[in-house]
Amino acid sequence: MNISQAARHSGLSAKTIRYYEQIGLVVPAARADNGYRQYVERDLEELQFLHRARQVGFDLDECRQLLALLRDHARHSVQARELVLEKRRHVKERIRELQAMERQLADMARRCRGDEGPDCAILDDLSGGEHHHG
Repeated sequence: MNISQAARHSGLSAKTIRYYEQIGLVVPAARADNGYRQYVERDLEELQFLHRARQVGFDLDECRQLLALLRDHARHSVQARELVLEKRRHVKERIRELQAMERQLADMARRCRGDEGPDCAILDDLSGGEHHHG
């Protein structure tokens, strides 16, 4: 299977697959006589694994750790669970941060008259309280 077929089957772009090979996240695919990459079932499984891991928010270093666990048949499932729980903590914290940002934006919008006048509470807030006209 060539790289475009592997991309279709894995959900990753060919560019992403090449990048993952370049940074050593995945082992570069074997080359056929014509010089093209040839992907086998195991390659596809790892690429699909990476696609799913990225979809749930794992960064490349975390993906590297997860792939190492996937490849290690002497692994302990507690290791994967710890990675997932840590990622979940980070996601929950990011959600709290985003909710705080949303509240600030809603408050700014609420305080702005939104008319054709020059006074703007939004610009005042973002400027540190200075009055902005025009």
